[in-house]
Amino acid sequence: MLLKEQQIENMKELRKELKATARNSPQMVNFTDSVQRLGLEHQLEREIKAALEDMYQTYTLLDNDDLTSASLRFRLLRQEGYHILPDVFNKFNDEDGKFKESLAADIPGLLALYEAANLLVYGEEILEEALAFSTAHL
Repeated sequence: MLLKEQQIENMKELRKELKATARNSPQMVNFTDSVQRLGLEHQLEREIKAALEDMYQTYTLLDNDDLTSASLRFRLLRQEGYHILPDVFNKFNDEDGKFKESLAADIPGLLALYEAANLLVYGEEILEEALAFSTAHL
């Protein structure tokens, strides 16, 4: 019985943490991703849905977004069925319209880009390029 009480307390702490995290912030994106990867999403379903809805309603590519944050935010929203345009990745292109070679050194960013690019819809050229770029450099 003590273990069950500890689990309930842990879930209360997770809920509190989720509510305390500023919406659309990198911390919210990372926290939501971590909860999903740990398989706890079903226990925090309402809170995560509310966080994702807030994230979608205020969705913009922040000027200080790095490849990891932009890719992660895109993936989280796209996998939940939100209509997110892939042009958020244009920021990471060079003058020739190709992904900047400097991104090849950003392994966490490449992995997040790879996961995001796998949610492409037919005809989304930038995601096709993102998939090829991230695959080649991972």
